[in-house]
Amino acid sequence: MILGMSLTTFTLVHTIISLIAIVAGLVAMAGLLGSRSLPGWTALFLVTTILTSATGFLFPFFQLLPSHIVGIISLVLLAAAVIAYYGFRQRGYWRAGYVVTAMLSLYLNVFVLIVQAFQKIGPLRDLAPNQNEPPFLAAQAIALLMLVAAIVVGLRRGGPAPRFA
Repeated sequence: MILGMSLTTFTLVHTIISLIAIVAGLVAMAGLLGSRSLPGWTALFLVTTILTSATGFLFPFFQLLPSHIVGIISLVLLAAAVIAYYGFRQRGYWRAGYVVTAMLSLYLNVFVLIVQAFQKIGPLRDLAPNQNEPPFLAAQAIALLMLVAAIVVGLRRGGPAPRFA
C-alpha cells in the first residue's frame, strides 16, 4: 500500500498525473513559443510535474535507480522554474532561466514517457527490446531536437511576463 492505495492503483494515479503534466507542459510550451502567457496551464504543468517527480520516490525501491536520478534532476529544475516564474516573474535573465528549466523538465517527462512506452507497449518493445536499437534512439533524438528547438525559439521570442491576479 502506498498512500492508502494498492501498488496498481498508485501506479495508475502516478501515470495519469504524468500524462496530465506532459499535456499541460506542451500547451504551456505552445504559449511560450507563441509569446502568450498561459498562467493556468503553466501552473498545472509545474504542479503536476512536481507531483510526478515526487510520487516516483514513493514506489518501493531498495537502491538508487536511474529513475530516481531523473526525479532528483527534475525537482531541482522545477524549483528553479518556479522561482524564475513566480518569484522573479521572468524579469531579465530569469525569463531565460524559466524557459530553460521548464523545457528541460518537460523533456525529462517526455524522455521517461518514451522509455516507459518502449518497455510496456508490445510492438515498441519488439522494435527495441534493449532500448539501444535505432527506433528507440530515433524517438529520443527527435524528442531532444524538439527540446532544443523549443528552448531556442522560446529564448528568442521573449514574450510577456506572466500575469498574476
